[in-house]
Amino acid sequence: MAENSSTNSKSPNRYTITAALPYTNGPVHIGHLAGVYVPADIYARYQRLQNKDVAFVCGSDEHGVPITIKAKKEGITPQEVVDKYHGIIKKSFEDFGISFDNYSRTSAKVHHDTASAFFKKLYEDGKFIEEVTEQLYDAEAKQFLADRFILGTCPKCGFEESYGDQCENCGTSHNATDLINPKSAITGNKPVLKETRHWFLPLDQYEGFLKEWILKEHKKDWKSNVYGQCKSWIDDGLRARAVTRDLDWGIPVPVEGGEGKVLYVWFDAPIGYISATKEWAEREGKDWKPYWKNEDTKLLHFIGKDNIVFHCIIFPSMLKAEGSYILPDNVPANEFLNLEGNKISTSKNWAVWLHEYLEEFPNQQDVLRYVLTANAPETKDNDFTWADFQARNNNELVAIFGNFINRVVVLTNKYYDGIVPEPADFSEVDTQTLKELQAYPAVIASSIERYRFREAQQELMNVARLGNKYLADEEPWKTIKTDEARTKTVMYIALQIASALSFLSEPFLPFTSEKLREMLTSAPLSDQKLSWNDISSLPLGEMPKGREGLINPGHQIGKGELLFSKIEDEQIQQQLDKLEASKKANASTSSATLNNAIKPQKEMIEFDDFTKLDMRVGTIIEAEKMPKTKKLLVLKVDTGIDVRTIVSGIAESFKAEDVVGKKVTVLVNLAPRKLRGVESQGMILMTETAEGKLSFVNPDTSTPLSTDDEVSNGASIN
Repeated sequence: MAENSSTNSKSPNRYTITAALPYTNGPVHIGHLAGVYVPADIYARYQRLQNKDVAFVCGSDEHGVPITIKAKKEGITPQEVVDKYHGIIKKSFEDFGISFDNYSRTSAKVHHDTASAFFKKLYEDGKFIEEVTEQLYDAEAKQFLADRFILGTCPKCGFEESYGDQCENCGTSHNATDLINPKSAITGNKPVLKETRHWFLPLDQYEGFLKEWILKEHKKDWKSNVYGQCKSWIDDGLRARAVTRDLDWGIPVPVEGGEGKVLYVWFDAPIGYISATKEWAEREGKDWKPYWKNEDTKLLHFIGKDNIVFHCIIFPSMLKAEGSYILPDNVPANEFLNLEGNKISTSKNWAVWLHEYLEEFPNQQDVLRYVLTANAPETKDNDFTWADFQARNNNELVAIFGNFINRVVVLTNKYYDGIVPEPADFSEVDTQTLKELQAYPAVIASSIERYRFREAQQELMNVARLGNKYLADEEPWKTIKTDEARTKTVMYIALQIASALSFLSEPFLPFTSEKLREMLTSAPLSDQKLSWNDISSLPLGEMPKGREGLINPGHQIGKGELLFSKIEDEQIQQQLDKLEASKKANASTSSATLNNAIKPQKEMIEFDDFTKLDMRVGTIIEAEKMPKTKKLLVLKVDTGIDVRTIVSGIAESFKAEDVVGKKVTVLVNLAPRKLRGVESQGMILMTETAEGKLSFVNPDTSTPLSTDDEVSNGASIN
């Protein structure tokens, strides 16, 4: 066994495929499916069809801080939360056809034992550093605040609702103490710093390894979003990362001095892949070690972009520190999927929940799989709309794939009582059509191997298009009256294409594939002896009369049934109505919050404190959008005393060209601070409307009503 092998020089026969562990604080939605679980399942199913040895594992992440937040909100225990949602998530995955070899949970004993042993191994090998540090503490709640219990302004992009460990707006990871104006998510109070002892993984010691492994070895084969985020993190300089937390929910720190502390969830969670593999191997009578410690194994992590740092920097550093594990060959992270033009939000119920979809669209799992793959956010954020869902089902699955299969099966039963006919001599068109068919398995495989699942599915649909074109051109419904031998050949070749589709569609449309295989062969897919490459290896384009194909002369096929059903406008309107109800509920809640839950008065200050604030009238003379951010505008403001740069998070409420010339109120003596590398030399005062939009605090309205003169730049506001 090799230590920390990363890249396989030959095609591996063993694959360990992981999918990000979902938090059990809520159900799974389409964003999760599109970003992680559908692409991972396509890849795992494809590799099994290649006769590869596959361990496809996942499980519920039950120790994250969102679990404890959910428990506090619902007034129940964290265990009750995870038990509820673990059951919902696991059943949803099963019903949707995600083909995990094992779906585990981090509350399982095997995981506690595995994570504890991993920590102790690094502890005993001296891989941690132990430090007493100041961490944020909520005095009212009487507890240290874990990362997700802290909200504040991101020091990189200015997003005001960043978590303590990561900004969901720009994706940057940071420490909670880096946040500007942090507040407790428990009480809303400003936390204080208090000393506590923790163990840290010194990531800076692995910087050289990561530069060699990621920046050199994987510069070309990793997706640009993954490589770019890793490079940015490494270039910023790596720092020690805490692997323990002051919490009472999680895996207890298993060494002396660890009382009252648990393993940090991002140390604990990825070890869940290992423990899930152990659990599966024990159940199946296998040895788990080759799947994690053999250099002939290809390890892959399917994740969303918000988990890149943890899977590409922190977890590999943990594996490197342990010393006996292989490293991931690839981490094909996807971007985010939006819904009807807006970011999916679990708190606002702006989502399509998997368990609800399965109830409202029974036996239509493959329609959602198809649409999510067609719109996969592989290189950029993408959007799911119900109109597109309907159109892709009706115009592609029904009109192309389903139409071809229906015509082939119906005509075979009509002309030959369902018996596959013996073909006559092949024409040039027949040979060319079969040669095109032979090429598709390699084309689709190439796209899958490069994690281009959207492209691969498009090629699958091209097989159905090939069949439709062939039937339309050869018109067997006409030749049956004039040339029986020709009709038999045409139907034989059409049946070969249909049979190929039943096999090639399995990674993308598993329920459809199974249904089609049973329709054509009267046996389930699992009983078939063909492999993926049989479609290419059989000499279909050259075979003489009587040579066996994918489905052979004399074979009895079943009766036709529709693979896909048209989705009506009423079904789509019901889904749009659900979203509209969520939108109205959110608007009502926001209005109530702004109008009825007025923020309490802040603590009293002395007059001398107020006099320290230097607020001046200014005019915005230049404005531009800060690249690669959603909220930030870089402003040049004439304050009367100078012209200075101010970075302001107002880009979602104002366009750059619309703010030039605006009179604004500026706090000019605020200490400068860098945001995304630009030094901001003050703050523009803003307020928020009842609709949640930002509005300028207009200095003109702060002057006496009897004054008609324009307020000059630099005028003080007292």
